[in-house]
Amino acid sequence: MKFKFLHPRDEIIEIINRIYMNGMTTTSGGNLSILDDDGSIWITPKGVDKGTLAPSDIIRVFSDGKHEGIHEPSSEFPFHLAIYKARPDIKAIVHAHPPALVSFAITRKIPDTHIIPKASEICGKVGYAKYALPGSDKLGKVIADIFKNGHETVLMENHGIVTVGNSLMHAFQRLETLDFCARLTLKANILGKVKVLSKRELELSRKGFLLGTFKHSHPSSNEKDIRKRMITLIRRSYDQNLFTSLEGTFSARISGNEFLITPFGMDRKYLNVEDLVLIKNGKKEIGTTPSRSVKLHIALYKKNPDLNAIIIAHPPNILAFGVSGVKFDSRTIPESFLVLRDIPILPYGLEFNYGDKTGNRLTGIISEKTPIVICENSCVIVTGNSLLQSYDRLEVAEFSAKSVIASKAIGEIVPIGKFEIDELEKAFDL
Repeated sequence: MKFKFLHPRDEIIEIINRIYMNGMTTTSGGNLSILDDDGSIWITPKGVDKGTLAPSDIIRVFSDGKHEGIHEPSSEFPFHLAIYKARPDIKAIVHAHPPALVSFAITRKIPDTHIIPKASEICGKVGYAKYALPGSDKLGKVIADIFKNGHETVLMENHGIVTVGNSLMHAFQRLETLDFCARLTLKANILGKVKVLSKRELELSRKGFLLGTFKHSHPSSNEKDIRKRMITLIRRSYDQNLFTSLEGTFSARISGNEFLITPFGMDRKYLNVEDLVLIKNGKKEIGTTPSRSVKLHIALYKKNPDLNAIIIAHPPNILAFGVSGVKFDSRTIPESFLVLRDIPILPYGLEFNYGDKTGNRLTGIISEKTPIVICENSCVIVTGNSLLQSYDRLEVAEFSAKSVIASKAIGEIVPIGKFEIDELEKAFDL
């Protein structure tokens, strides 16, 4: 979707729908705005159901304070106005109440964005605003002063979150990423102690890559089919909270040394078949930018000829084991053990050093007997002989991890015993 061609009303509706459907705000909570080129502000209305907003509900407030529209502007308009006045570079604002971030707001803490790669880059500097009456000029001044000091995201004491950006999508991605960090931290804290990445470790994820190029001619019917199936599962991954808008990679082998992979830096929710990047004999289709993990995919396909699909994902429940360093035990229910087998936690950085001896270690670990690995503080790598098998393994891993974390509230897990495991292995010829 080309947001730059959307009218501000339509842009706001698109993003508020994503926020509401992702459970980041309630019917009455949250507000979004866009600063137009003429200085007017487009903003969500006061007291209108966020689940049914239409473009006609969006209000335009002019620089003289007058407004047009069928409703009153959001009651939080004063702090939107104060932020725009304090920071002329800001073009859009998002305010919401995601439960995980509210948990931090009411305990008066800030989520650490250094628990996974890239989050600190996306979120920018995170600040904390002292409590003030909602809708008041005082609240506007308190928040605007923090943004004026160079922050891009502000957690509001006993209230919610405000993010800003050079576009509404930019502000939304900051909200989404900080919320992910909050959810991941909460789950990891239930399991154990959260590890934070050092500056040196974060630098590993920023390594660039160079690939040769080739000109793609006419796609085969098989390639077209795989493109369609990949897009279906990529979008489902986003809807299932297995991906975020900027994080998560799919690849699928077409044949031999030829495979398709998700592009770098494109919103996963809106990907289309033509956005997928073709890789052939270690080269990329000319004019495209594949995922930064493309060389890892090349190495894995080369090492495992029976491997046909790879997913690199960031689901919060299973990744919480990687952030806390707690071993995940798949012996919970028969399906989990049969689908997942043993899932090792690998040291941080292996997924970025695929070309040296460390990387050879990673490609040597992944196999049919070990189809899934957790990379500490980074991601989950899931493989399979088909797209559907890989996706199923990802879902089963996330659902199983969610059950394990939830069980901590009622008692210790009693895993399936050795006799039952031997029985399963014999019955399913494992």
